[in-house]
Amino acid sequence: MKQRSTQINLLLLLIITVLGACGKGDTVSVELPVVLTGDVVIEATSTSAWTGGSITNNTANISSYGVCYSTTNPEPTINDTKKEETIKLFTFNSHLTGLALNTVYYVRAYVTNSAGTGYGSAIQFKTGNGVADSYGTVSTFAGSSQGFENGTGTAALFNRPTGVATDAAGNVYVSDSYNSVIRKITPEGVSSTFAGSGTFGYADGPAETAQFYVPSGLVVDAAGNVFVADLGNNMIRKITPAGVVSTFAGNGSAGYSDGTGTASTFSAPTGIAIDAQGNLYVTDSNNSLIRKITPAGVVSTVVGNRVAAFANGSGTGASLNKPSGIALDAAGNMYVTEPLNKAIRKITKDYLVTTFAGGLDSVSLAIGKPQAINIDANNNFYIADGNGRILKINKDKIFTVFAGKTGTTGSTDGDGSTALFNNPQGVASDAQGNIYIADYNNNRIRKIK
Repeated sequence: MKQRSTQINLLLLLIITVLGACGKGDTVSVELPVVLTGDVVIEATSTSAWTGGSITNNTANISSYGVCYSTTNPEPTINDTKKEETIKLFTFNSHLTGLALNTVYYVRAYVTNSAGTGYGSAIQFKTGNGVADSYGTVSTFAGSSQGFENGTGTAALFNRPTGVATDAAGNVYVSDSYNSVIRKITPEGVSSTFAGSGTFGYADGPAETAQFYVPSGLVVDAAGNVFVADLGNNMIRKITPAGVVSTFAGNGSAGYSDGTGTASTFSAPTGIAIDAQGNLYVTDSNNSLIRKITPAGVVSTVVGNRVAAFANGSGTGASLNKPSGIALDAAGNMYVTEPLNKAIRKITKDYLVTTFAGGLDSVSLAIGKPQAINIDANNNFYIADGNGRILKINKDKIFTVFAGKTGTTGSTDGDGSTALFNNPQGVASDAQGNIYIADYNNNRIRKIK
């Protein structure tokens, strides 16, 4: 017994000795920063550009961060030209100025701490020739004043149109939100009621008796089915080409439960997009989430954590603030508009969230109140800015105002430089390159060529 006690005491002494040695000699290890370089968006005259970075690990002792760039070094370092930013968050924006025209640049984000300097991947971009894309030409495609009337062109009446989408035949579908119906407009401008009785409520069934409650975003799949973010009912509704309405997901209760079909819940679903596999992606606005719905109706949360904020990251580690519009590019990346964050967020197929354009700080690209986004077949981005503009970021990532003026409301048609809107909420494009706008307060659908 005494021998065993002695052995235990020796073991305890050994443990204490080891722990003491660790305590004396160990220092806290600091990780080298891991950073992602943000997309580059170029100003219309091509003499300045916006980019930035996101720190993806919980590193400490950051002393500086920003972007470095060069015209000759494909892997620029802080020994090349750099733009240092004020340390605030793990996400930062940079505005590069004084760029040369028609010049190839290489840029990447950097972060420095006591362990050294970490770099993001280098991005190559080329400035333009200083000539911005021309303004579009704006016309009124349908609508003229508040009401509920079918007809051709301005003889049709709408009440707060919110979402727009197009099908393969060039028809335009409109969420006529305060009439609580879905309208269809032919390429010739003939408006009809596609689904809904015109009464606020909830009812599935044939087009004439179905009910919606302030429908918002909508999207058309390859088979011609229309999916609607039924904001007031907290549901995703499906309308067949024959006009039969059913509930695809959600049960009317405001919540954030994942599940299949009506076992799931949403809170003010606003925007909706579809990928090549038929999966739907929904901006669940009041929950500040991005939800995915499979073709079988299985709902999951892929981005966000219900904290209304501005934080990049991976999946549910990222924070959004009441996202509204959503679109997908040909590679499967999602782009989400956030009016409150004054930003467009990019979400990769692996659900990594970064800032594509805009933001809350003074060096961000000023994109106003981005309400909705559309990406056409040529990879041009169109953004409905609730402040009265339609913005364009072309395939070369050059930013221009396509039509409208900030803070000036009206319904003037004509050249985009003088055309006016009043709180545009939705944007869509067709195969011919026409852009359609849900001009909310003007109760009109505008067309830009």
